[in-house]
Parts: sequence; structure tokens; C-alpha cells
Amino acid sequence: MSRQPKILIHQEEIRQAVAKLAAEIRRDYKGKQLLLIGILKGSFVFMADLVRQLELPVEVDFVKLSSYGAGTKTSGKVKMMRGLKTPIKGRDVLVVEDIVDTGLTVSFLMDYLQKKKPASLRLCALTDKPSRHQIPVTIDYLGFTVPNKFIVGYGIDWNEQFRYLQDICFID
Repeated sequence: MSRQPKILIHQEEIRQAVAKLAAEIRRDYKGKQLLLIGILKGSFVFMADLVRQLELPVEVDFVKLSSYGAGTKTSGKVKMMRGLKTPIKGRDVLVVEDIVDTGLTVSFLMDYLQKKKPASLRLCALTDKPSRHQIPVTIDYLGFTVPNKFIVGYGIDWNEQFRYLQDICFID
């Protein structure tokens, strides 16, 4: 794998997409107390920018799931590395994800959260790679559809590298 990232989505396009997503979420959750649940580690940059744009009183929590390890291919088995700390029963919950790839991780989390009986449960993803989906995933708020390339940057990593990039890039 070449480790020289090439720009796929420029930082200005990302900024505009985050502002658009925030406006849609703000419209849909006006007057409600929203709980955002970020999927660590990849979503932290996106979620921080999104929270600042929402202009709504929100609470945040994080979960950490893993299906990759140090490779570039999913193992297919999702593990909960850090669970939810905030009770969600009867709450309006929005999951914030950096990328929907196979759909296995986000589907695992949505099923897990649905069992806790939230008032509503939706998904906001910065990027989606539909060509890789192994199971159907409903994304309520989506920034970008991306090609089947290994992407990094804007919080998304490869083996803990490249999170610092301000653009979303791909590596071959």
C-alpha cells in the first residue's frame, strides 16, 4: 500500500457538508434535547465540528467499536471496546460516524442502541462507501458518498496514521 495520501475531498467541501448536515439536524431536532453518540476514534473530528455548527443544546457520549485491528480489511466481527455511559431510554439519539463501509459496525451499534428503547434513533455519517456494504444501512444524514478506496484524514486513520490531515484523502 502506497502511503502517500491523495486528496479526495477538500477541507472547504467538508466544511460546507458539515454546515449542511448541521442545518438539517437543527431543523429536525428543534426544541428537543438531543444526545449525540460518536463512534471512536474516527468520528471525533467530524463530531466536534458538527456540535459547534448545531447551535442546539446537545449531550455527547462515545462508544468504541472495533472490527479492523491494524489492517485495512474488516475482520467481520464487531467488538464493543467501550460501551455507552449515558442512559438513552426515551431519548432522541443521533449516532455520529466517520464512514459507513461494510455496514457491520454501524448495524451492530444501531441494533445495540435500539434494544435500549430510545425515543428516536438516527444515523449521521460523514462518508458512505455503498459499494462495500455487506448489509443494508439507513443513513439519515450523509455528507459524502465515496468510491471504494481506503480513505484517511479528517479524523479517519490507517493504523493510527493520517488523522491530522484536513482533507479527506485516499491511499492506494
